[in-house]
Amino acid sequence: MTVREQERGGGSGGREGRRGDRREGGREGRREGGREGRRDGDREGRQELPPQSPEEQARAICLRLLTGMPRTRRQLADALEKRGIPEEVSQEVLSRYEEVGLIDDAAFAGAWVESRHRGRGLARRALAQELRTKGVHATLVQEALEQLDSDQEEQTARELVERKLRATRGLERDKRIRRLAGMLARKGYPEGMALRVVRRALEQEGAEGADEDEDGPGYSGFSGF
Repeated sequence: MTVREQERGGGSGGREGRRGDRREGGREGRREGGREGRRDGDREGRQELPPQSPEEQARAICLRLLTGMPRTRRQLADALEKRGIPEEVSQEVLSRYEEVGLIDDAAFAGAWVESRHRGRGLARRALAQELRTKGVHATLVQEALEQLDSDQEEQTARELVERKLRATRGLERDKRIRRLAGMLARKGYPEGMALRVVRRALEQEGAEGADEDEDGPGYSGFSGF
């Protein structure tokens, strides 16, 4: 290879090296610039968000809690107090939510009575205690409980005893009465009603057992077969 060819080769290599350096430098510069730009943008974005006012915080807390399930005004007021919202701000926001129907203690109490009586078999006394602990006003509690009358309450008590009666078989009668009546008492049923329902259920069970003994096993109701 001649000297000129070597020079041309060296020159070509030099040009390739310089182009490679420029490409690498450009890519590195763009990457660094992109990272710096994103960091600057993030910082600017964070700086542009102003801190929430107490009113905005209160509204956000209430909406988050109301999204999960209905709440009474007292429950929401307690939640705002725990999060340090000033009382005057809390009362203003809660009053506004009452005006637009997002807080309705009367509707809450009515739905609570229906759900807890049907689902758990709770009597009026237990339901009233639960509503009071949730801050529902006594007048609204009484109005909600009016949807349950004594006949419906006693019918629910009978259904509860019938479901538990089989589990007490084999125990002495007095012990069965105490256990079943105690179950009803814990659900808020008056003592007189509880004892009456339990004794009636045991008498009916005894009458049915006597009929079975009289008929005998396998009795078909016909003779001659």
